[in-house]
Amino acid sequence: MGKEIERKFLINLPEWEKFDKPEGKHFRQGYILTNPEKTIRVRKTDTAAWLTIKGLSVGASRLEYEYEIPLAEAEELLDNFSENELEKIRHEITHNGNLWEVDVFLGDNEGLIVAEIELEAEDEAFELPKWIAEEVTHEKKYYNSNLTKHPFKDWE
Repeated sequence: MGKEIERKFLINLPEWEKFDKPEGKHFRQGYILTNPEKTIRVRKTDTAAWLTIKGLSVGASRLEYEYEIPLAEAEELLDNFSENELEKIRHEITHNGNLWEVDVFLGDNEGLIVAEIELEAEDEAFELPKWIAEEVTHEKKYYNSNLTKHPFKDWE
């Protein structure tokens, strides 16, 4: 059974701007199904694509199944079945032995930057990089699926 344990954080923008970041990858991702109990997502970069099914979040955990799919099929799924989409640049950064994925959102979510860390256990200890601000793991508005329906540009 696939399980994802993920925590989300906002970025300390002045520290992030000073940080020497690796080049990011452009992601296009769309949702075939989004409801509180489950999501079905298609995500692609220029070189790879995935179909992902995620279950209901309980704490920082949820069921997750992810499968690599052909790029051409991902394009077709996004073009013909995606109800909501977003785009972002993802920077992968290793800090103190942990992989951080920092998403710089584009389009209607421009201005939002969210960092995620995947863990082996919800209570796993880890060190926060200087460019991390507050934790938003339990705030549903930061879920990518919700950002496609209620984008950052519309927040007050």
